[in-house]
Amino acid sequence: MKVRDLELQGLRLLELDVFSDSRGFFVERFNLEKFRTHGLPFEFAQDNHSCSNSGVLRGLHYQYNPPQAKVVGVTRGKIWDVVVDLRRSSKTFLKHFGIELSAENGRLLFIPPGFAHGFCVLGEEPADVLYKVDTIYNPKGESGLLWDDPELAIRWPVKNPTVSDRDKKLQSVRDLLDKN
Repeated sequence: MKVRDLELQGLRLLELDVFSDSRGFFVERFNLEKFRTHGLPFEFAQDNHSCSNSGVLRGLHYQYNPPQAKVVGVTRGKIWDVVVDLRRSSKTFLKHFGIELSAENGRLLFIPPGFAHGFCVLGEEPADVLYKVDTIYNPKGESGLLWDDPELAIRWPVKNPTVSDRDKKLQSVRDLLDKN
């Protein structure tokens, strides 16, 4: 496993070793010792699995009470994964980062607390996304940002995505800033 820091402070890309042959592939998605070696959280409280059809866009979601770190990866299909830094004290506050994660590329994204997260499915097949999170989900402590907020100017690589009614009603960046 290779781990590298990305342009938003605390955001890290985990590049897993994928062993392929004519039968398929094998990949070790979590190894306690390797996570410890790289200073990654290793006490996870919950695993989540979502399956999304082609053209689906989910997010941008975050949990603030308690703040939640995630390790995100794909076991089928491929996604464009996006995070937005919501840490007001950060030099990269309201900056975003996007990367392709797929079943084949052996990448996981470590997202520290204080980031909003979303993704869209690329290609024609559904995508299975697995998340390891370090705190239990708290529906009363979650929120989100509009995926298409012009202040974020995220370039999503899908045209006319399928977005849930809930996600269409998330707050704008302006609403978020006006709250505090």
